[in-house]
Amino acid sequence: MRVASLFFALSLLVAAPAQSAQPTRIDATAIAQAGTVRDVALRDATAWKVLESLTTEVGPRLAGSPADARAVAWAQAKFRELGYDRVWTEPVTFPRWVRRSETLDVLGAHAQPLRVGALGGSPGGTVEGEVVRFADLAALQAAPEGSLAGKIVFVDYTMQARRDGGDYRNAGGIRWAGPSVAIKKGAIGFLMRSAGTSLSREPHTGNTGFEPGLTPIPAAALATIDAAQLARLVALGPTRVRLALDCGYDGEATSYNVIGEITGSTRPDEIILLGGHLDSWDYGTGAIDDAAGVAITMATGALLKPLHPARSIRVVAFANEEQGLWGGRAYAQQHADEVARHVIAIESDFGAAPIFGFDSSARDLQPQALAQIQQVLAPLGIEWLPKQGDPESDIGGMVDLGTAWAWLGHDGTRYFDLHHTADDTLDKVIPQELAQNVAAYAAFTWLAAQAEGGFGSDARAKGERGE
Repeated sequence: MRVASLFFALSLLVAAPAQSAQPTRIDATAIAQAGTVRDVALRDATAWKVLESLTTEVGPRLAGSPADARAVAWAQAKFRELGYDRVWTEPVTFPRWVRRSETLDVLGAHAQPLRVGALGGSPGGTVEGEVVRFADLAALQAAPEGSLAGKIVFVDYTMQARRDGGDYRNAGGIRWAGPSVAIKKGAIGFLMRSAGTSLSREPHTGNTGFEPGLTPIPAAALATIDAAQLARLVALGPTRVRLALDCGYDGEATSYNVIGEITGSTRPDEIILLGGHLDSWDYGTGAIDDAAGVAITMATGALLKPLHPARSIRVVAFANEEQGLWGGRAYAQQHADEVARHVIAIESDFGAAPIFGFDSSARDLQPQALAQIQQVLAPLGIEWLPKQGDPESDIGGMVDLGTAWAWLGHDGTRYFDLHHTADDTLDKVIPQELAQNVAAYAAFTWLAAQAEGGFGSDARAKGERGE
């Protein structure tokens, strides 16, 4: 999901022609057509069929696994089936991480098993020690150096549900940074309450990392109910546990960004970039994260093709987002000299609940054109929310290079009930809500493709996103 971009860094600097800063115009015909596209999409089942196909025929798609390879083949076939004019792949190579088994056992007088999931990037190994509980990352950071020698850290932060999913910055930050902090304090293992917002015995996995020079330690997330149980046990007195993980890195793997393109009728060299990520974690079938995004964007291109958009519509099913934005980074490296050709980019990677907000990096540069787009989105219950959105994860590389971005914000109130768990399955997606997503993406994409003028794409130094 998009908060992963907090950990993204791409140190490229390129030069390319700037798009015109003249007012961008969208004519009345395009606006009327967008309204029709919006309304047709609300009744169209293409995205649901694509979503059902991916989650049923491929299932979980852990990057570098045999299922990941099947997903790549599936995506190529699906783009062709949907009538895309061009379909191709671009290789993405990364370290392969594998999961085999994971257990956590409370030892002693209160012996019992607890449910955990190894964090992506964790090494395997078995560690046994006393648990030391911390309320949040700041409390762990404040622990004296060396005070946790031989101990197992437990960060017991309860993530809060929010419409914008904003508390994931805290919970996800614990998952990412916590193990390294624990190592510096002397710990031999790391546990955290899952970065999730529901009471469940299904742990939430997700990627972690270790600072250079540190020896990694086994790291896992407790299901939220089991985290509460461990907290109660620790409150009773000293509690020892045994954490046993059979997982870790196993060489390298090569997967692929799978790309489908509808060729523009009059400006084929100008690109409207859409995407979602093809990989998923291995517990569920990755329906909301991110088969839904793949389905929404694939369906958008398919719905617009018969209208012969002026600009090319490029949809990317990105490889290995979950373990480090590998596909997005590879795309940016491959297309670093094409920033000005990418008129605007948008990504769907936050589930399939209703879209409630619209924002863009062009908010100050092209307010009139964005107001026209907002007019078409408003009947879907979408508000103009300037400075409340940001580019989602995989397009971050192109954005850092200077590509303009747009944001269609999903309601994330319940997203983290399911995110990275075994419960992320097709039945959690509501078809009518998925259709509203497609209607928003299709209307936006059509207007961006037909607009006379750009939205500010201009090669520049990393980090100048205009957010």
